[in-house]
Amino acid sequence: MSVLEQLKQFTTIVADSGDFESIDVYKPQDATTNPSLILAATNKPEYAHLVDQALEYAKAKGGSDEEKAGLAMDKLLVNFGTEILKIVPGRVSTEVDARLSFDVEGTVNKAIALIKLYEENGVSKDRILIKIASTWEGIQAAHILETKHNIHCNLTLLFGFAQAVACAEAGVTLISPFVGRILDWYKKNNGKNYYGSEDPGVQSVTKIYNYYKKYGYKTIVMGASFRNTSEIEALAGCDFLTISPALLEELKNTNKKIERKLSPENAQAASLEKVTFFSNEAAFRWEMNQDIMATEKLGEGIRKFAEDGITLENILRKKLNL
Repeated sequence: MSVLEQLKQFTTIVADSGDFESIDVYKPQDATTNPSLILAATNKPEYAHLVDQALEYAKAKGGSDEEKAGLAMDKLLVNFGTEILKIVPGRVSTEVDARLSFDVEGTVNKAIALIKLYEENGVSKDRILIKIASTWEGIQAAHILETKHNIHCNLTLLFGFAQAVACAEAGVTLISPFVGRILDWYKKNNGKNYYGSEDPGVQSVTKIYNYYKKYGYKTIVMGASFRNTSEIEALAGCDFLTISPALLEELKNTNKKIERKLSPENAQAASLEKVTFFSNEAAFRWEMNQDIMATEKLGEGIRKFAEDGITLENILRKKLNL
């Protein structure tokens, strides 16, 4: 069996792409998108019809220039998600505007609006994960969405242990710790390479997985943002792994035997003290302040997603003649 086939025996594989034609090749359970992936996909002519549909929808609804541009953006994200759901049997993640990362009410309202657009397309909210940055405000918003609106959330841009603990306590459906971006930071700041279980991103996800399983949290751990297949193999057994098409292809074409690295049984033996952050904003912010890597990568990630979101919105504005 290929490494990809072996992985599927104990880990749910998710395609990290907005290019749904490539997603179909690897038969993943779920798919994730973000503004950067959608921006890349919209540059391909085969997706022009999805852009056109979003523009026509926004024009028909009317409103101010700001409202039309925002609605076209939301509709485009939902159009991509709807097409992806014709391919994957599970769920798709759709991201809230990164500019709302510090706005609880704005995030809640945007999530509800996205779910409404999906429902207009005939898609049940059970098949959607709303992606929200793992800021203090984002985690609070996710708690409201999960408990009051039964809207499932994927907390993204997760780099620190405090973020992971707060998300679990908030009862979010899924978290996306960013393995590769953690590795990037350590390589840049320490000037050395890391491999396999020594990879700081792998160690971060392993700790989170063990903590969740040891203390009975139901939140799904989905490793994300991989730089190489050795990171993926070192996390074999993690609940979910979301993987780019390029790395999926490499895993599909590799036939060596791999072993399961993470399991609920092994997690019980982990020496991890129970802590709490969701109901203690001061403790959460202090822990993030002390974690330089998590603070820097969270801010950088929000800025990048916001930048690509603005670029995409400006493309739509131009097409709308705004």
